Amino acid sequence: MTYIPRRHFLKAASLSALAGALPLVSKAAPHFDNMDPDKDSERIYFINDGIFYRPADYIQQLQLIQQQHPITRDFYGTDGTLKELLDKCCEITGKEAAIYMPSGTLANQLALQVLSGDHPKVMVQESSHVYRDEADAAQTVFNKRLIPLGKDQAAFTLEELKQAISWHKTEEAFEAPVGALSIETPVRRFSNTFFPLEDITAITAYCREQGIKTHLDGARLHISAAFTGNKVIDYTKNFDTVYLCLYKYLGAQGGAILCGEKKVIDKMPHLLKVHGGGIFTNWGNAAMALHHLQDIDGVLQASIKKAQALFKELNNISGIKITARERGTNIFDLHFDKQIDTVKAAKWLREEKGIIVGQPQAYGASRMMVNPTILRRDNAAITTAFSSALRISS
Repeated sequence: MTYIPRRHFLKAASLSALAGALPLVSKAAPHFDNMDPDKDSERIYFINDGIFYRPADYIQQLQLIQQQHPITRDFYGTDGTLKELLDKCCEITGKEAAIYMPSGTLANQLALQVLSGDHPKVMVQESSHVYRDEADAAQTVFNKRLIPLGKDQAAFTLEELKQAISWHKTEEAFEAPVGALSIETPVRRFSNTFFPLEDITAITAYCREQGIKTHLDGARLHISAAFTGNKVIDYTKNFDTVYLCLYKYLGAQGGAILCGEKKVIDKMPHLLKVHGGGIFTNWGNAAMALHHLQDIDGVLQASIKKAQALFKELNNISGIKITARERGTNIFDLHFDKQIDTVKAAKWLREEKGIIVGQPQAYGASRMMVNPTILRRDNAAITTAFSSALRISS
């Protein structure tokens, strides 16, 4: 697998980026002197995975999209602009069919329910969203038993999976087969650490041999692909189903797309209705996500390239240091010297320069998340703003 080594990230000279690959709202050249720190569309958010629009900016963006590519409504997710989005998701994931889901939780749960069939066990990461953040839906609603792997880790190995399957076969009085396996990458609960692609390939190959179906929680899959030098399809081709989030980096207000074999996706409309997930029309989310999906790879590459240069410049400033994480993606650590009033510095950056950084974490650093909002300002302006904040707060 080719990826950007974390220890070399800050020293790398550049990454290739597609020409003109900026979000539509950022087509103008980055500026600084005339920026309005109170205007959300001009702020830099080092706290998000993508662009999270406020209502006025969201409406303006939809108007621009409408002018560029007229939006057409759908009827319960079957046609219009949403159909275009579904087709695009099938194209990038290499899957036969796709369906709109109101949430990633429902996408994950319905996928695992269908894939596992009558088999009660589902293997998952202990740190995954499926295991930690979906209100025990697999157990309480779908009667599935989640078997966690890789405790206190972002990933697990093929050997760990084999050992767990063997243990459950030999140590339980009544054997209950494993029906499905779920993998999330990058892992939110481990600061967007990626699951190595070579491990994914080995694990899913073994699962196919054993008749175990596989699901990919790809809520932030484009981020994982961009920061490891892979393509989305390099991941998705290994799995039976994959879920993509529409708001974490594609700008929508919500929603998810579940992709997979037609025989699997064809079972979803009925399940959606049963669980109250059928939504009359979804054109707003579909139009926004489809717009950003057209050039998301180029935008993320441009963001990475800009962050590389910016972090190198910021590390030349006395008082702060930005470090990368092992197997990290878009989250870095911002360390302030002890004499710096970090609350004051963050407040000044937000109020005076429209630059939002995260609050200090328990381990002593603030998180710096790379996303397309970094493209809204040139690096010299951002560096100057940080220098001023340090002088004011030291």
